[in-house]
Formats: sequence, C-alpha cells, structure tokens
Amino acid sequence: MAAGRFQIFRTGIDGIEAVIADSRLSFARHTHETYGIGVVERGAQKSASGRGMVEAEAEAGNTITVNPGEVHDGAPLGDAPRAWRMLYMQPAIVAVAAEDIFEGRPREEFHAPVLEDGRIAGLVSALLAALLDDHAAALARDERLLLLLAAALQERAPQRETIASSAIAQARNRLDDDPAAAVTLDALAADCGLGRFRLVRDFARSTGLTPHAHLLQRRTELARRLIAAGTSLAEAAIAAGFADQSHMTRNFTRRYGYTPGAYLTARA
Repeated sequence: MAAGRFQIFRTGIDGIEAVIADSRLSFARHTHETYGIGVVERGAQKSASGRGMVEAEAEAGNTITVNPGEVHDGAPLGDAPRAWRMLYMQPAIVAVAAEDIFEGRPREEFHAPVLEDGRIAGLVSALLAALLDDHAAALARDERLLLLLAAALQERAPQRETIASSAIAQARNRLDDDPAAAVTLDALAADCGLGRFRLVRDFARSTGLTPHAHLLQRRTELARRLIAAGTSLAEAAIAAGFADQSHMTRNFTRRYGYTPGAYLTARA
C-alpha cells in the first residue's frame, strides 16, 4: 500500500514539530518519545492505543492524541485515504506548560486518545497556523500553546476561579501604553505577578480578548490614526509595531472589513 504524502515541518517553537499527512498507510504498532496532538481533516481512521481502540472522523471535528511511550497504530476506515495534521511536542515543553497551567498540580497526560470537543480541534488548528507562520509573534505562539494544552490535559472543565482584576488591569495598561513595543508572554506575566496561563485566561475573561488579540487591536487602532494623520502605509505599519505592511493590512481588514489603502483613499 502506498505511503501517501507526508510533510514534516520545524515550527516557531523549538521542540515542536508538525506533520501534515494524506495517506492510506496502515501503521504498525509503535511509540513516540513525544506528545502528539492533531486533527483529522478528511476521512476517518481507527487506532489501537494504550487507552483502548478508538475511531476518529473529520466530520466529527475529532482531535487525536498520543502520550510519550504509548503503544498505538492507525489505519484508515474504509478504502479512502485520510488526511491529518499532527503536532509532536517534547515532554519538557508539556511539563513546563502543565506546571504553569495547573499551578504545580500534576497533570501531564492526555486522558483520551480521541477528544470529541470541537473547540479543542480549533485550538490545534490555531496553534499550528501560528507555529508555521514566520511572522507570528512569540506572544501568539505561547498563548495558543497554553490554551490548547489547558483544554487537552483536563478531563473535566475546571471550576471557575476569581479573576485577578488588578493584575489584568496592569497588563492591559502596559499593552495600551505602548502597543508598538515588542512584548513576550513571560515578560507580561512577570510584570503583573501571574502565571502565563492565568494571565491569558483571566485577561480573556475580563476583556473578551487574549493579550495577543488585544495587542493587535491596539496596533490596528494606532495604524489607523497614523494613516489618518498622513503617514504612509509602509511607515504606519512599522510605527504601529507590525512586521510589515502586509501584516498590517491583514489585521486591519480582519477588523474593519476594508484595507488600509481603501481607508487612505477615502480620506483623500
């Protein structure tokens, strides 16, 4: 049986690799030294795992997982090939994230080989997109990694905790005061005295946006003001903290529905 198409990518975080596959291949039983988490994009597959025999389907929005050292296999359901995307993470990355997310409480295992929560599949896709985007900010990558692992490592929804309002206000003020400045999740969390995941979670609960999404909103608003004041598009992009003009244009259009160029023309 043909192996099909397999692509392996280094990503924007050391210790995480991405594999994109489209194949009829039936895998022999094997293990990985890493954690694996991914989504079935087309078709369906069945697999034996250390947590039982399972099936995963693209239509169901299933997420598939594997823990380090877990014996598993995989085969398509039916005659058609299946397509899937996986992220493989070194154990040290998951351990550090879990320490942060669960504040020292042990939680370093995916509890099910197939997760049926469509929200988790969306988090996988969002993280993969950021990891493969050369222009993605470290803040975006770290934020999405924590959100995915927080969802995938928990068997039950966590109890709602009190929002650290004053710390969130401090973090928000830092982003608002100088949106063009480069900032990392580590630095932002240290400044307001919260763990990285607690910062992302409470910021989103308080404002409706994650820290990275809030920063992009503020940068877009700054770019709009600069363009209105007569700054060229290329100069406005850099002055507002975007990697380049195309990055500004994507974010501007996503938020307002029209391009910076159209905005400039309308003001002429």
